[in-house]
Amino acid sequence: MSTTTVRLPEQLKKRLGEAARKAGLTPHALIIQAIAERVDAEEKQGSFIAEAEARYENLVSTGEAIAWPEMRSYLENRRAGKRGRRPRARKL
Repeated sequence: MSTTTVRLPEQLKKRLGEAARKAGLTPHALIIQAIAERVDAEEKQGSFIAEAEARYENLVSTGEAIAWPEMRSYLENRRAGKRGRRPRARKL
């Protein structure tokens, strides 16, 4: 474990202390939790963007996609518990 110094404005430090007390945590634990949650969110966002870019590149290179009305119908049926054939990508 390493140490990092963070300088907080007095008002934020007071708010941190109060929030930590209400959560039953130490200020240190609340800071660690908040940082971990933010890092997780940033990693997920990065993965989401990478996946979207890869899918777009595939669409551009192949020219194939699933038409939205077909996919929507398929997803609505799945949500309703109905089975059906998954739509296939094709040239639009």
